[in-house]
Amino acid sequence: MKKRHNDLDLGRTEAAMNTASHRRLVVKIGSTLITDNGLGIAVEAIHDWARQIARVRETGRQVLLVSSGAIACGMQRLGWEKRPREVRELQACAAVGQMGLAQIYQEAFARHGLNTAQVLLTHDDLADRKRYLNARSTLNTLLSLGVIPVINENDTVVTDEIRFGDNDTLGALVANATEADILLILTDQAGLYSADPRKDPQAELVREAVAGDAALEVMAGGAGTAIGTGGMLTKVLAAKRAARSGAHTVIASGREADVILRVAEGAAIGTRLIARTEALAAKKQWLADHLQTAGQFYLDEGAERALRAGKSLLPIGVISVIGDFERGAAVACIGADGREIARGLANYSGSEARRIARHPSQEIEALLGYVADPEMIHRDNLILLD
Repeated sequence: MKKRHNDLDLGRTEAAMNTASHRRLVVKIGSTLITDNGLGIAVEAIHDWARQIARVRETGRQVLLVSSGAIACGMQRLGWEKRPREVRELQACAAVGQMGLAQIYQEAFARHGLNTAQVLLTHDDLADRKRYLNARSTLNTLLSLGVIPVINENDTVVTDEIRFGDNDTLGALVANATEADILLILTDQAGLYSADPRKDPQAELVREAVAGDAALEVMAGGAGTAIGTGGMLTKVLAAKRAARSGAHTVIASGREADVILRVAEGAAIGTRLIARTEALAAKKQWLADHLQTAGQFYLDEGAERALRAGKSLLPIGVISVIGDFERGAAVACIGADGREIARGLANYSGSEARRIARHPSQEIEALLGYVADPEMIHRDNLILLD
């Protein structure tokens, strides 16, 4: 007898994911939705998604939008029916399409008094530690300004070696970088099924499972459509990646009425793939397990007390800096008794840190010519060891 979904060991959690309590969402919209199955840019749908995001923003939550569709949009503007294979044609196609998409998003959000920013990323931007921190800083700054970041892969400059290959992966990386609580992947399907519902009438919708469960990858199967490059497998793998930083993933139909707003409010829609570890706990555990540090900050007693009180490390509390390291490196914080009391990710390189040590934060710009952050280490990127 064929094994049905309800009999599969999907590692269900004891309690349902409460999306209503989360503060930051990454919403990824696929090419098939953006282009209305390849018929043309779905302007009305884009305006409706913008309306939903605007309402979510009114609840105090922050939203980042990862949008596919630049190449698909370019294909339609150029009159191409088949997705090109050559990188140079993909790049040209994306360059044409990005102009149109950016304009549509800007107009859609402007109706609700919201500004948008186009952010184009490559794999190198999130693989290189320094560029990763710069990208994360830009995204966090845009959110603090109340701007909606509209993020896409920078298809105009990518090569085969640095392409994400699908924006599901990009969505997960953005969730990791911004420490989002929820990755909402909108697709043309209701969610993940136990089998291909087009071939198996007994296929069941997977309502909830643990991200990273191997059984999910078997269910997810293969490729996407002629318009997009992904498929359900890329979404399952994206959920697995997003879970590493504690982000839960929801896979749902973008054609579901008020899907973004309802997911933000905690409604059980589509497939919910749950991370085992909360976002902050995941980062703290990574820092604790990071055995090799690139340098040391020696702290005065005031700085040590501040860290123990849950505050950030400021330059004025750093007596000396040891090591030649880049911005974003893991460094050890040494207390007055010579023991490592904490470790974290440095906002400045070793040479920069030496120049601003023992100085108040307001003097950083005068000393370096710029300000990356007012803290030497932000409290969210720091863990106490004793």
